Amino acid sequence: MNAVSQPHPPDTARRRLEVAGLSKTFGSTRALRDVRLHVAHGELHGLVGQNGCGKSTLVKILTGMYAPDPGASVAVDGLRLDLPIRPVQQRAAGVSVVHQNLGLVDDLTVWENVRLGHYRAGRLSRRINRREEQRAAEQVLARLGRPLEAGQKVGSLSAQDRAVVAIARAVQDHPPGSGLIIFDESTRALGRSARARFFRTVRSLVEEGTSVLLISHQLEEIVEVTDRVTVLRDGAVIEAGLPTREVNEASLTRMMLGRHLVTHSRRESHARDQLVASVRGLAVDAVAGLDLEVRRGEVLGMTGLIGSGFIEAAEALTGARTARAGTLSVQGRDLALDRRRGSTKEFVRAGVAFVPERRLEAGVAGELTVSDNLTLPRVTRRGGRLRIGAAWQAEEATAMIEKLDIRPPDPHAPIHTLSGGNQQKVLLAKWLADAPHLLVLHEPTQAVDVGARHDIIEAIRAAARDGCAVVIASIDPADLAVLCDRVMVFRDGRVTRELTGDLEQDAIVRAVFDDDTRSQGKEQAD
Repeated sequence: MNAVSQPHPPDTARRRLEVAGLSKTFGSTRALRDVRLHVAHGELHGLVGQNGCGKSTLVKILTGMYAPDPGASVAVDGLRLDLPIRPVQQRAAGVSVVHQNLGLVDDLTVWENVRLGHYRAGRLSRRINRREEQRAAEQVLARLGRPLEAGQKVGSLSAQDRAVVAIARAVQDHPPGSGLIIFDESTRALGRSARARFFRTVRSLVEEGTSVLLISHQLEEIVEVTDRVTVLRDGAVIEAGLPTREVNEASLTRMMLGRHLVTHSRRESHARDQLVASVRGLAVDAVAGLDLEVRRGEVLGMTGLIGSGFIEAAEALTGARTARAGTLSVQGRDLALDRRRGSTKEFVRAGVAFVPERRLEAGVAGELTVSDNLTLPRVTRRGGRLRIGAAWQAEEATAMIEKLDIRPPDPHAPIHTLSGGNQQKVLLAKWLADAPHLLVLHEPTQAVDVGARHDIIEAIRAAARDGCAVVIASIDPADLAVLCDRVMVFRDGRVTRELTGDLEQDAIVRAVFDDDTRSQGKEQAD
């Protein structure tokens, strides 16, 4: 990534954050067990672990959302905090958090987002002085070396500038050289170049003396940018404060999993001659006149730059996005892709399944249990009315939980209590249980840890082996290289390359970024 160069190791004897004896129990589940962690003054400290290992629970305790079990202690700059931590105490101690979605409001301006929750009302009038608030936002942005136009809407900003706004909001009450910022998967939505600029900003704060706790699934960035790293596994600290110069991605993976994770490589194709699905004349957004075919057991990849049309095309195949024109034929059954936006039941009945990128917004029902989510598509077909708790549901849920190693293996757990990787497994299992003819997935392994990625890849391969036709829309060349029989590369709404053969990540990347769009048709990726 080459984001920033690491400075000399911080003085770990001076402790900004010290956590000791921290445990957390939910019913019969112990999410954290005797966690001990310290972050030094002026340190960028990494925290890694599989989904479900307890990272999110730890953050929620440090920010006052959860109370730990008795016997825990949390201290900032030597001052022991009351537990559960109260927001006013957290703020006074200089602890702030930047969450995965950055917590920004697109319709508000830069200065309004920075000052949100920090407005100073007049003593008598209780009115907010907009000019003073804007000036306060501009000062902290200037301190970060990113003097954005304070009056522009955040929704119009680039990904890296949105991240700067979130950082500015987090550090505005911290005098230079003080405070602790927790970044909870905050780089998820940033591309490579944006992440590099993000970490240059973060490193400038660390060099002033501010401390940072970085939680990330991106092991590459943990190794490259942090000073030390702590590894959680099954709610316990396996390694605490390892200097990152002594580790690499493979060793971190082994510590996280407690075992060697076999590196994924190409396997024998399961593609057969039988045609399962075909699209004719698809027109959606920038895409026009797209034809494609997918055969039994074949895994077809679709990729390109964001805005090139591959995402829109994939969504249109499933009825999740209404096309201007086009027909999908699945096992001889024709479906109009230009229907009015509405129910996708006809696609489900035809054996078309869709696993969207935004699992919580469009994939699972957060208030329902694992079992209810897993079996929901088949409930009304088993008797014509909703029958929660039927024996077939219990059997099906138990089987799919075991098949995809969903954790915790509790069919009655509300899905919103599961980690992101396990929610993704539930979403995938929900449709695999239906044995679809055509399975379409958008970024199936995004923001999941290495263990969940392993299980998801194996599940997709098993579906292809069983004869399902699979389409994967993704910008991740690693997923495409290990899973796909061929990859269609989109640019400006049309397919400019089709890669086949022994797919390599570098060949996929070159095809996506190659400016020579005149060559079309098939190209061997050798």
